[in-house]
This record gives sequence, structure tokens and C-alpha cells, in this order.
Amino acid sequence: MNAIRPLPEILINQIAAGEVVERPASVVKELVENALDAGATRVDIDLEEGGVRLIRIRDNGGGIAAEQLPLAVSRHATSKIASLDDLESVATLGFRGEALPSIASVSRFTLASRRADDEHGSALQIEGGKLGDVTPRAHAPGTTVEVRELFYNVPARRKFLRAERTELGHIEEWLRSLALARPDVELRVSHNGKPSRRYKPGDLYSDARLGETLGEDFAR
Repeated sequence: MNAIRPLPEILINQIAAGEVVERPASVVKELVENALDAGATRVDIDLEEGGVRLIRIRDNGGGIAAEQLPLAVSRHATSKIASLDDLESVATLGFRGEALPSIASVSRFTLASRRADDEHGSALQIEGGKLGDVTPRAHAPGTTVEVRELFYNVPARRKFLRAERTELGHIEEWLRSLALARPDVELRVSHNGKPSRRYKPGDLYSDARLGETLGEDFAR
């Protein structure tokens, strides 16, 4: 019988990723919800090959301080709760502090951010869970998360992904439900370099918003 030993941190994150990251739509959901928790009113979602090759989420939220970027991709690190009592009144979409490290462990990952009062932005690159250095970068106020080559280092997970159109469909379905739930947020989506969907902010019950989310026939 093999001896009991602690697992490497990267392997821990990859195992956790199995619970958090099922497919590209799971990544989009976690990252967009983070953007909303940061106070974003506009979120741009850029995709390539159904999100398998690239998922880039850009927001105009509050941003992250340069010195906190490594902490943002550490397991169980979060700005959303600080004590057990906070769980009684959680008002955010996420609070466990698992999404970013899990995603970063199974992709080529870049986190870039800037707060409104910062002179410049900062970026942190991670490949397969291995952290690089925080470097200065030109960046508008807000945060950009770039996820490339999802599951590149976990072939067993990658082979279970479906066709590009199917994976894109899962993402679009979730974004449509979000657009209905949060009509105050502007969502812009592009796929393979071409704009594919835009949900303008406004009243949920306006003809324009209903047409964008449920189709023009429904809005009539």
C-alpha cells in the first residue's frame, strides 16, 4: 500500500477544477459573475472556437490592486466574506474563492486589472497553475481575465468537450438567462473575431430588451 502524502497544490487545483469547470460555459459563468460582483455595468465576452481556444472577459468594475493579483488566484481567498456570520447575509454571486485558481490550473491564464485611481494597470500570467510575476500594463479601469487553451494540460477532460457550435450554444444560453435577470448590465459578445450578440442595458420589459433576449416575435 502506498504511503499517505499531501497532494501538490497544482494537482489540488486541478481536482477542484473538476467541480468548478465542466466546459467553457462554466468558465464564462464564473468570470462574468465575478465581474458583476465587482460592480461592472458592462461586460465584454470574446470567444474563439466555442471558448475552448479563448475566453476573454473584460469589465468596467472596481478593479484589483497590483499587490492583490497573486492573492486573487489563491485558493479560498476572497473579498466577499470574512467570517462565518457573513454567510448568513451573502449578497454576491460567488464567495468561496475557488473559481480563479481552478480555472488557472487547467489553462493558460492572464489576469489584468486597474483601479480607477491607479496610474496604470497590472497583469499576472499563469500557465497550468504556475504563477509568473506581476508586471505593469496599460489597462482601462476594470479587470480582464483571459483563458486560453482550456484543459490543454488535462487531455482526458478536453476530449469530452463537444463541437464548437455546441459549446458556444451552452454559453449563449447562459448569457441569455443572465440578460433577463440583469437588464441593467450591458453584455457584448464576439465569437471568432466577429460580433455575435449585444444586450443593451435598459428596462427588462422594453420591446428592445425583450427582442434581444427572447426574439422579435416574442416582443411583438
